[in-house]
Amino acid sequence: MSRMDEYRARTPRSAALFERASRSLPGGSTRTTVFFPPYAPYIASGEGIRMRDVDGNVYRDFLGNYTSLILGHAHPAVVAAVEEQVRLGSAFAAPTVVEIELAEEIRRRLPSVDLLRFTNSGTEATMFALRAARAFTGRPLMARFERFYHGTHDIAMAGTPGVPAAIDDLMVTLPWGDAEGVERALRGREGERAAIIIEPVQGSGGIRAAEPDFLAFLRSYCDRVGALLIFDEIIAFRIGPNGAQGVFGVRPDLTTLGKIIGGGYALAAFGGRADVMGIFDARRRGALTHGGTFNGSPVAAAAGLATLREMTPDRYAWLDALGDRLRSRVADGFRAAGLEARIEGVASLFQVFAGASESAVATGHDAASELFLGLLLEGFYLAPRGMGAIAVPATESDIDELADAILRVVGSLAPVAA
Repeated sequence: MSRMDEYRARTPRSAALFERASRSLPGGSTRTTVFFPPYAPYIASGEGIRMRDVDGNVYRDFLGNYTSLILGHAHPAVVAAVEEQVRLGSAFAAPTVVEIELAEEIRRRLPSVDLLRFTNSGTEATMFALRAARAFTGRPLMARFERFYHGTHDIAMAGTPGVPAAIDDLMVTLPWGDAEGVERALRGREGERAAIIIEPVQGSGGIRAAEPDFLAFLRSYCDRVGALLIFDEIIAFRIGPNGAQGVFGVRPDLTTLGKIIGGGYALAAFGGRADVMGIFDARRRGALTHGGTFNGSPVAAAAGLATLREMTPDRYAWLDALGDRLRSRVADGFRAAGLEARIEGVASLFQVFAGASESAVATGHDAASELFLGLLLEGFYLAPRGMGAIAVPATESDIDELADAILRVVGSLAPVAA
């Protein structure tokens, strides 16, 4: 029996739900990144790092809703905070105390953030950060890096179907880790460049961490040409108590956040220098408009605040140790078996590559990843592209068993290195 046949045999209820969903949702899904052929398992419940699908199959979750559940599913502190807030009210056309508390906690962790604004998604956060950069500098042009992902608004998706060519002309894609290449790509229009946006640790790029020296070059370059440096830490904020900027020692002008700051709920943020963020101050004439019915949702803010309060330095150190343990065990296994495969990552984030490919893009209509399918059948849930994130409830045994499963599955797929 093939892996696909085995998966279908195990998930008849998920198959039926997918057919039902397809009658209401294009492609049976409302989120491209969770689709894979023939259909994803429909999840019924989760606790800690374990999820149970509607067919009763149990998976150890090493994706955590694409890195957002750093405490795992249904953490007691988060559940308690959400229950308390829901009983007080879930949404108001007015500010609440808990959004102030979450903002203060974020500012405490990120000294580069003088002021911030909440949004509902990382897409909105990067959209407004880029808009703020253009408004503050009075410049139209922006730059990003190859293998980027900054959400799905038009500026972030410049060069893709449905985005006007006029927007394509506003964005240039830069070479990763190549200071001279950045200089060449931007030469001649430095005075028109509003911002450079970079993920200090790329997600779709394969959990690729930028070198601190390269980030320091970008800081110096932006200062020299009068552009803003934006760190997209929607994923990377989880790598340390003070985010990637704390780990790498480089201070951006603006930062975008999401994932863990919502504690499993829809909440993101953008913030930075007071003079830049001040353009959103409604007390000022000509301030930029930033609305959103659920911006600063008290339920999401309560979940995010509870999550960050649980994330002590010791918790980050624990996750770092588990990440190092996984990468070391898998890399040693690949070498011992002579497999053409590798594992990359930083802190609690990792990416498995079966074969020589550099790509780690989101899944689509092509055949399901055999790596993903194989691990699913072993009882482990990663991204279809092989990305994973370790949550606090994971144990060393969980890590070792995941490593062994990766070695078994990759061993059945990857060619032996010449």
